[in-house]
Amino acid sequence: MKTNVGKVDKIARIVIGLVLIVLALAGVIGVWGWIGIIPLATGLFGVCPAYSLLGINTCKNGK
Repeated sequence: MKTNVGKVDKIARIVIGLVLIVLALAGVIGVWGWIGIIPLATGLFGVCPAYSLLGINTCKNGK
């Protein structure tokens, strides 16, 4: 798969994912916080399957 997640998008996904996971581990938001694995993974790998389906690409150079 081609990279379709840009730099700012990656950073936001990683931060949001980590925050959700930490809150889940702390018991603040419960089991739903584990959904943070999805933005964390898409941010780390730079590929978002939903973006591919919708034809979205946040990379500046459009790799």
